[in-house]
Amino acid sequence: MPVPLAPYPTLPPPAPYTPPPNGTQSQLVCSGCKNLLLYPVGATTVCCAVCNAVTAAPPPGQEMAQLVCGGCHTLLMYIRGATSVQCSCCHTVNLALEANQVAHVNCGNCKMLLMYQYGARSVKCAVCSFVTSVGASTSTTEQKFSS
Repeated sequence: MPVPLAPYPTLPPPAPYTPPPNGTQSQLVCSGCKNLLLYPVGATTVCCAVCNAVTAAPPPGQEMAQLVCGGCHTLLMYIRGATSVQCSCCHTVNLALEANQVAHVNCGNCKMLLMYQYGARSVKCAVCSFVTSVGASTSTTEQKFSS
């Protein structure tokens, strides 16, 4: 005579993912496959769903920023406040300027609006190659657009 089998106990369905309070998330680049990963702020490590690599999350308070590499156009992530970022693909060193670290001036020859690092004494126009002096005698255009 066969022995009846007891049914498996039914488990409650898993709780749906609840984002952290106020929904704050951050992002980082996977150390394995280089995909962009989103994670809740406060996590210390992040496991990639694609390659299962575990990447250490930056400590709280170190916000991440991103820029596109000038050499190979790869999206780079870096700790906000860094002055330069070296691309891991093509090894180009990219300037990481915040919005308040750049100023604008019109080219002295063709009037093209130019952006330059704040504090520079001159800027060369990429269109006509004219070198415009900036500095003590700032133009009204430069003052208008700098932040």
